[in-house]
Amino acid sequence: MTDNTQNYQLETELTLRDSDYSGLTIHAISLILAKLNDTINSCCLIFQVTPELYHHIDTDALFNLKPELRSAPTNGEFDPSTNIEITASLKPELLPHLTPHLNDIQTYLKNLSQEQPDNPLLLTENWYALQVKQQREGTETGYRTFWDYLSPSLLNAEKIDSEKINSAIFNFFKDWADDNLSTMGTQAISQALGEVANSFEEWVDTSLSSISEETISQILEPMVKAFEELADATYENVDSKFTISNTSILQAIINFFTQDDWSFTKIKGEPVLQLLFQGQNAQWTCYAKAREEQQQFVFYSICPVIVPETKRVAIAEFITRANSGMIIGNFELDFTDGEICYKTSVDVEGSTLTFPLIKRLVYANVMVMDEYLPGILSVINDDTFPIDAIAKIENRQPAV
Repeated sequence: MTDNTQNYQLETELTLRDSDYSGLTIHAISLILAKLNDTINSCCLIFQVTPELYHHIDTDALFNLKPELRSAPTNGEFDPSTNIEITASLKPELLPHLTPHLNDIQTYLKNLSQEQPDNPLLLTENWYALQVKQQREGTETGYRTFWDYLSPSLLNAEKIDSEKINSAIFNFFKDWADDNLSTMGTQAISQALGEVANSFEEWVDTSLSSISEETISQILEPMVKAFEELADATYENVDSKFTISNTSILQAIINFFTQDDWSFTKIKGEPVLQLLFQGQNAQWTCYAKAREEQQQFVFYSICPVIVPETKRVAIAEFITRANSGMIIGNFELDFTDGEICYKTSVDVEGSTLTFPLIKRLVYANVMVMDEYLPGILSVINDDTFPIDAIAKIENRQPAV
């Protein structure tokens, strides 16, 4: 038996179809076929898309580009002004469609695009993106996907190479976990790895329909073993970084503000950090408080102005109106001294205080204070009615 690879230069425009049968015009560069004797083992299409089209592909997870199935990007984000290259692999069950047309594959694909737009070869759901990359300023940025680790040639109805499948799946899990451990908790990682497992099963079910149940079991057995092995290692590593059982809440928030480049001071004798935040409208003091016994994290933004006694009723109305409809956090007013704060908090009992969770609470907090501060100042300094100040911030029509 002889194994060879043929590269067909296309350099043509093709129109593919997404799940809604909307057209996507791509620039097809080449088609790479791997053959064993006269049988096509795999087919890869290399094509370019504009940044605008890639945004659509990315948002709708076309070409099976699910977020959980991607490695971390190398060399930063994509340049919004440069085309992006995608290498995608065809579903194995569709490979026989190409065999009769190898002598003039370019003409065949172009005719399909014009005459048979619903042909399965043109559906994005039947292609699995392996690599996404962009050349810019002498460097290359991009990422690999799960499908690039697990070549279709490893799955064959006649011969299952369990060792290679095991290795491919484990290597993807390992690289993926290395990229995501610092920003995800155990529950999120478990869900994402579960998505990988489900995607693999779906691929086997839909792409390899001719394989028997016994053969599918042979494929899945090493995959499950690798999944469980890596999951155990993943949880152990995550626990050492962000779990409540091994890391106090105070230490978790210290880790966050250190990694996120905030300057802070720990208040002596208290599980509280004092910080400064510079918004668009002012600078103010913040406090991050760990309530270890209650397993809670609380973050406060302190309004940089004190409300005079004569304005406290009006400000009370303002923050009541502001709090109506708030999903994350709320304003508070101390009637005794006129201090306003905005509070966000989370109870993590039995769960994990992760970097992303802290970040969401902190930045949701300071953004709200910055947004509503001009309204607070207008009520205090300009005698603006609370309802009008809120209407201006939230773009509402004030009540008549």
